[in-house]
Amino acid sequence: YGNNIISGAIIPSSAAIGIHFYPIWEAASLDEWLYNGGPYQLIVLHFLLGVACYIGREWELSYRLGMRPWISVAFTAPVAAAAAVFLVYPIGQGSFSDGMPLGISGTFNFMLVFQAEHNILMHPFHQLGVAGVFGGSLFSAMHGSLVTSSLIRETTENESANNGYKFGQEEETYNIVAAHGYFGRLIFQYASFNNSRSIHFFLGLWPVVGIWFTAMSVSTMAFNLNGFNFNQSVVDSQ
Repeated sequence: YGNNIISGAIIPSSAAIGIHFYPIWEAASLDEWLYNGGPYQLIVLHFLLGVACYIGREWELSYRLGMRPWISVAFTAPVAAAAAVFLVYPIGQGSFSDGMPLGISGTFNFMLVFQAEHNILMHPFHQLGVAGVFGGSLFSAMHGSLVTSSLIRETTENESANNGYKFGQEEETYNIVAAHGYFGRLIFQYASFNNSRSIHFFLGLWPVVGIWFTAMSVSTMAFNLNGFNFNQSVVDSQ
C-alpha cells in the first residue's frame, strides 16, 4: 500500500496541539513530535518566514538595479494566499490541524472541507480570485499569441528570427499597432490597448488583485465572518 506522489503529504499538527507552538523541544521524544505532526509547524512557519523575506529581497534587488518596486508588490499576492491557508485560517479555527496539508490529495481534501464548512464558492472575494486567476491565464495567452504573431522580422528566411534581436535593445520587438489593429477588429475597437505600458500594467494588476481578494476571503472565513457571503454559510445554517 503506502503513499505515492499523489497521496503523500505532510499532514497538519494534531488537534491535541491546537494553536500552541510545538517545536521539537516541547515534545517528550522525537517519536512523539513526529506522531503529533510537529514537522508541519516546522516547515510551514519557516516557509512563511522565507517567502516574507523574499519580498524584501526582491525589493532590495529592484532598488539596487534602479528598478521600480512592482515585482515585490506582485509577489505579496501569493505570499498573502499562503499565509491565509497556513497561518491565518488555523489561528481563526483554533488549531493547526485545520491548516492545509502539504500534498496534492491533502490540498484537494482541504478545499472540499473548506467548501463544506464555509460555502466559500459563494463568497464574492473568492469569485474575484477565480476571475483573477483564470482571467490572468486568458490575458497572458492572448498577449503572448498576439506578440508572437506580430514580431518584426530582422533576419532573412534562412536564419532564425531570434538572431534579429538582442537583450535591452531600444527598438520594438513586435508591431504593437498590428496587434492592436487585429485585436480591435476581432473583439471591438476599445477592447484593445494601444500602449505597451498599460498592457503590462493590466496583465500584472489583474491576477494580483484577484489573489489578494482570495486571501481575504479565506482570512474572513477563518473567523467565520460570513457577512460578505452571497448565501449564508453552512456553519450559520446549523
